[in-house]
Amino acid sequence: MLNSTTSHHTERQALRVNPAKTCQPIGAMYAALGIHNCLPHSHGSQGCCAYHRSHLTRHFKEPVMATTSSFTEGASVFGGLANMTQALTNIFSIYQPDVVAVHTTCLSEVIGDDLPMMFKKFREDGKLPPGKHLIHANTPSFQGSHITGFANMTTAMVRYLCEKSGEVCDRFNLLPGYLDPADMREVKRLAAGIGARFVMFPDTSDVLDGPQTGRFQMYPQGGATVEEIRSAGDGFATLALGFWASEPAAKELEHKCEVPYELVELPIGLGATDAFVDAVRRLAATEVPGEIERERGQLIDLMSDMSQYLHEKRVAVFGDPDHVIPLVRFLVELGMRPVHVVTGTPGKAFETNVRQLLGPAGAAAKVRAGEDLLSLHQWIKAEPVDLLIGNTYGKYIARAEDNLPFVRFGFPILDRVAHRLFPTVGYRGAMRLVAGITDALLDKKDRECPEEFFELVQ
Repeated sequence: MLNSTTSHHTERQALRVNPAKTCQPIGAMYAALGIHNCLPHSHGSQGCCAYHRSHLTRHFKEPVMATTSSFTEGASVFGGLANMTQALTNIFSIYQPDVVAVHTTCLSEVIGDDLPMMFKKFREDGKLPPGKHLIHANTPSFQGSHITGFANMTTAMVRYLCEKSGEVCDRFNLLPGYLDPADMREVKRLAAGIGARFVMFPDTSDVLDGPQTGRFQMYPQGGATVEEIRSAGDGFATLALGFWASEPAAKELEHKCEVPYELVELPIGLGATDAFVDAVRRLAATEVPGEIERERGQLIDLMSDMSQYLHEKRVAVFGDPDHVIPLVRFLVELGMRPVHVVTGTPGKAFETNVRQLLGPAGAAAKVRAGEDLLSLHQWIKAEPVDLLIGNTYGKYIARAEDNLPFVRFGFPILDRVAHRLFPTVGYRGAMRLVAGITDALLDKKDRECPEEFFELVQ
């Protein structure tokens, strides 16, 4: 356990302890699963691919299919061309995907393997079956995070697949960012409910949250098709959700196909969902239907009802930047006080955005990008909080700090189930977050209050 952690914090430049992130290939693999009939391929050692698959499988509680170039010492010295060629030949022969999405690992990046050259030789040798596609993203684990890898693979989809025919269609593109399948489904539901016509990619709904049918499907029915992604080049606009995960692909699409883009936060909480709904309404040139307005009203009613339990509660938050920023906005909307805010993904804009949300009242808050969970724990030791919000790795901090109320949020969640089935975005997702936050605080109160104050109704 982490009970030996001290409250004294020392700045560390060359060491990270319990980083609040994981590596690029995991994000790239997850993004690739959002393409229909796509098989992710890890160009590196077998152990890397096994780790990435197992990490995603533990989060989604679903089997994650991926292949690997299976580097050995020889490939590490002489390069991975032979491994890649044999792997692609076997993949198209045995598994017959429409797309193979290749991402690199630390090893293949360090030795400098040239993937476009390998793809070119594979095509020139006549080994790529007709109608099949190869795409790749460079995803060294020693840079960025899983969010960077997701962004790089989404950008690769644009670079390799999107085309401009010259006829702009009455449809916009929706880049959802790094979201669970249920969240992607909720984003689509809200946009469709407003009356928008759109193409969304990547899309992991119905890929990693499918039903139990008793039959194995190598390629589930979900995911954006190659045709849909290709048609994004003819969209009249792009709506990108999340600065870190989606803007690089939106910029690439604007550069390649001259499709202008608009950037908004992930629709987590009231204000961020309002901004998303308003952006979709404007792009669709329509009005927000009464059903969605009713959901918004229900959220506001719940926020009002629970304010007596949440007002001025001190909160520590960690996770991915695109998740943490709108979550901090929502906590402020709830009247709570985020006092420690951390992301493991580097990026100078993170602290600026968070401090703008906190305003003058949050000037003393500790906000840091590229930080780790040891620092967060030391800050909590020195300045205790009432609530911790983050992924599964926060459970060690919560246990060490006298069972600090802890709400699991973000990626990965390894020790609980069903999160892939219930959204945390949109108004419905915000209601679920309010309920989870309030339950965590009241559960601790019930456990610890004197018997004479133990009430049936709080």
